[in-house]
Amino acid sequence: MELFAWAGIAATLVGLSYAAWSDWKTREVSDHLWEIMAAIGAVTGFFAFGTTGPVAAVLWVVASLFVVQHLVPWDVPVERLGGWVPGVVELGFYLGTFLVLAAAFLRFGLGPEGVPVAVVAVYASVVLARVMFEVGLLYGGADAKALMVAGLLVPLDAAPLVALPTTASTVLAIYPFALTLIMNAALLSLAIPIGIALRNVRAGDFEFPRGFVGYRIPVEQLPEKFVWLRDPTFRRESEAAETSGEDRKIRERQARDLVSAGVKETWVTPQLPFVVLIAAGGLAAVLAGNLLFDLFAVL
Repeated sequence: MELFAWAGIAATLVGLSYAAWSDWKTREVSDHLWEIMAAIGAVTGFFAFGTTGPVAAVLWVVASLFVVQHLVPWDVPVERLGGWVPGVVELGFYLGTFLVLAAAFLRFGLGPEGVPVAVVAVYASVVLARVMFEVGLLYGGADAKALMVAGLLVPLDAAPLVALPTTASTVLAIYPFALTLIMNAALLSLAIPIGIALRNVRAGDFEFPRGFVGYRIPVEQLPEKFVWLRDPTFRRESEAAETSGEDRKIRERQARDLVSAGVKETWVTPQLPFVVLIAAGGLAAVLAGNLLFDLFAVL
């Protein structure tokens, strides 16, 4: 079992590293990567958590399919029946999976021969990612998919390589790995405003408080940078960009408008590749566990 658990951890780190590189270079991550990682997670997780009994095996398959349905475009043909249909069907996935797990829990209990804690963690990871995406805490679909797939590959926090205080280790034994990923990523993200501020200080262009979240660039560089235009904002785009190509076209139009208005420099905020932070959070989790828990444990 331990071998398959570490295989899931290795696949998570390798997959997230590639996703981070892709997100950094293009601000896009192919769904094929998430599909491959999910397939590995379904197989390794089955041998690690689903071989203790028939109930556990069936529930692991249910949990795996629940993750996979977020990664395949099943909604495209279904949408032809009506724009509202995919939403109703997906709600059925969430509710149906919950009811299956609840019924199994009432019948067989929680544990290796009943509902594995890992299966509950997978479901919780998906719900967490979806809620964060819907409320805007995760900006891109790749961020949410990264958490879902990581939650399937590594449902529960693994023992970190660096020894932890007993309190932190005890909590992490039943803690969803995906939640540790997002908490670590959020903690690591605190370095970003500091880095932006230092950039502005070196350029002699720091203004409080916006000097912590943005910087000034020449207008001609706007199409080439993964940024959002902040000042001047005399024009607002009505359409939302679905791809990095569409986003670049918006910046090209903005640059033309700024040049026409005689503007030479503009204030922008960077489009942060959050998958990079998730990957860094995953590496930190494997090395030291949940960084926030570690901090509280030693205080």
